[in-house]
Amino acid sequence: MQLSVVILAAGQGKRMNSDLPKVLQSLAGQPLLQHVIRAAHGVNPADIYVVYGHGGAEVQAALAHENVEWIPQPQQLGTGHALMQAMAVIPDEHTVLVLYGDVPLIRPATLKKLADLAAAGALALLTVKLEDATGYGRIVRNADGSVSAIVEHRQANAAQLEIREVHSGLMAAPAAPLREWLLGLRSDNVQREYFLTDVVAAAAQAGTAVAAIQATTSSEVMGVNDKIQLSQVEAVHRHEKAEQLMLAGATLADPARIDIRGDVAVGRDVFIDVNAILVGNVHLAAGVKVGPNCLIQNSRIGAGTEIFSNCVIDDATVAENCRIGPFARLRPGTVLHRGVHIGNFVEVKQTEIGAGSKANHLTYLGDSKVGSDVNVGAGSITCNYDGANKWPTVIEDGAFIGSGSMLVAPVRIGAGATIGAGSTIGASTPDGKLSLERSKQITVEGWTRPKKLSEDDKAAAIERALKKPKV
Repeated sequence: MQLSVVILAAGQGKRMNSDLPKVLQSLAGQPLLQHVIRAAHGVNPADIYVVYGHGGAEVQAALAHENVEWIPQPQQLGTGHALMQAMAVIPDEHTVLVLYGDVPLIRPATLKKLADLAAAGALALLTVKLEDATGYGRIVRNADGSVSAIVEHRQANAAQLEIREVHSGLMAAPAAPLREWLLGLRSDNVQREYFLTDVVAAAAQAGTAVAAIQATTSSEVMGVNDKIQLSQVEAVHRHEKAEQLMLAGATLADPARIDIRGDVAVGRDVFIDVNAILVGNVHLAAGVKVGPNCLIQNSRIGAGTEIFSNCVIDDATVAENCRIGPFARLRPGTVLHRGVHIGNFVEVKQTEIGAGSKANHLTYLGDSKVGSDVNVGAGSITCNYDGANKWPTVIEDGAFIGSGSMLVAPVRIGAGATIGAGSTIGASTPDGKLSLERSKQITVEGWTRPKKLSEDDKAAAIERALKKPKV
């Protein structure tokens, strides 16, 4: 039986006190709704439908890359009404799995259990036992333990409020009977809404089995209604991701002080120090060491490479046994080959650096191709931008760039060439030769250091300096 997933995501989220729709609030760098869509893809559905309402255009624009069908709910008249909008396009022979756009930690394995129960003909509910069930619909069972109804918190009597087993909101059912149950919903309640939970009573009256399975953990079904709950979900997600890395072989200096905002893969014996932030697709090969306060985004780091503290690595490829930092920045397009050293306050952008090369201090390499075994001295810069265009610099194998050199692109430094310290090189240099450019050094006789002026003398000096010249 084919599966249709419906994600209810039309709510405004007033308690967020935010101009951003609730389902677009960020969890680990991605919208809440995107986490739910990813979980839905994990059960291989035929279709995923997202019912949208508040901020619909913004929600669709933010998730336009997702392969989902968008279903409008112009009036938000409750969860039952929201599902009705999607049922119009779902075939009777499908199983329907209902998710919520603000329940982002749900696991595909749990969803599969729900869908399998429904495929066998039951109305399947996902429940959880909570110490504090405030705000949740209570699971009311018959004497034989079967589910007879779900009672919303506001409609529950005193005895029902004592029930700790609650409905997570997630359910699955065969499409044809679900459609009939939805058509029978009434809105004669305090909120004047059509509650999806009322289909439980309708199913029981129709003689349909109502099966309830409990979530593995309460955190799996945590909903997000305000910024406090958002931070709680973030903490759970962070803990789960940290555990996954440790099970894969990484050592974390403090699992509570790492942020994982994407898909991170690690090899054996990786070490990650405190306050690391890993974003997007990150691969850390065996034996990589990441120092404190580093940001690594959409990058691959080769085996045995060490990244010292306070580095930023973005969209870069780093080979094995490199040394980076501290306080280094690798910008998009950076490729480092085996054994490269990038030191403190060095910035690299759109540059490939060959094996064994070094730029250890206070250097900028942009739009460049650097060969193997090159040494770039402290304070050297590739001057790649003329105010309108970017130009390349090529430094061949074995070159030595003296400290404080300016390489004005486009320019080529020959293999084995040496650039004298303090040079501004604007023309390509030959292989194996020393090239330098310096003005004549002079000593100015009679010069004295400036002395501190009174405020009046200072004002007069400024006035003289800024006076327009006579024409």
